[in-house]
Amino acid sequence: MRTLITGGAGFIGSHLCERFLAEGHEVIAVDNMITGDLANLDPFRANPRFRFIGHDISAPLKVKQKLDNVLHFASPASPVDYLEHPIPTLKVGSLGTHNTLGLAKTHGARYLLASTSEVYGDPLEHPQKESYWGNVNPIGVRGCYDEAKRFAESITMAYHRAHGVNTHIIRIFNTYGERMRLNDGRVLPNFMYQALRGEPITVYGEGNQTRSFQYVSDLVEGIWRLLFTDFHEPVNLGNPAEITILEFAEEIRKLAGSKSEIVFKPLPQDDPKVRQPDITRARQLLGWEPKVGRDEGLKRTMDFFRNKMGK
Repeated sequence: MRTLITGGAGFIGSHLCERFLAEGHEVIAVDNMITGDLANLDPFRANPRFRFIGHDISAPLKVKQKLDNVLHFASPASPVDYLEHPIPTLKVGSLGTHNTLGLAKTHGARYLLASTSEVYGDPLEHPQKESYWGNVNPIGVRGCYDEAKRFAESITMAYHRAHGVNTHIIRIFNTYGERMRLNDGRVLPNFMYQALRGEPITVYGEGNQTRSFQYVSDLVEGIWRLLFTDFHEPVNLGNPAEITILEFAEEIRKLAGSKSEIVFKPLPQDDPKVRQPDITRARQLLGWEPKVGRDEGLKRTMDFFRNKMGK
């Protein structure tokens, strides 16, 4: 099989490239490098079944070779990134999704969209099921990302209904692991970077807001299983083990052996107060649930950051 992965030089995209190569696929990675890193591709760059295309998927892309699968993972994904690049974020969620759906339609390929738990916004339902329509501020600072993904889901379902494209949608909850950027801006790399440098660990609000963290290999496994089903509605992929941000900061500080103090800053606009996936659908449909516990996953990720920082 031949699989095209947009955002292939990114954190999750590069892990997907690695998995599909390991499964014997030819892989074409597409990335415009706004937030990607070519170093993420080093482990398999020399593989003859791998090819990289530098391209902004918000513009049309023609691929002459037959494609069996198209996975759309291109997008800034952390608040720091999409607040800096709001218009490219909206374009890759709209035009980029349209272009990749067109590729899938042309090639008769399976299609998988990377959506996000952010489509639930600051949720009034807890935990969040796929049937929940969300509580999103469309004109808030986070709206560029939230609404881009909500539109992406809508056009994906439209292509399935109108054109019969074999589409799949995943809603990704906070995912972490090796190849995250130190300056990613999300809570885990922030905490690890600050703890390893002995700097104050920044917690927003009082730290009572909750998140649910899943290790990247669990996410990749769920994606692999869903792609080869005939199910087309969204599926939550996340780890239901919920923790407050303050507790998480203390976990990271202990793991790093750090004496960093914890400091508090005002909560950003529209920051979700709770986040926990209901993964009943993934369990029943895919026989999937997370396998890597937070202790083990955080240790692996901390080792990666230590090596990257020379600590």
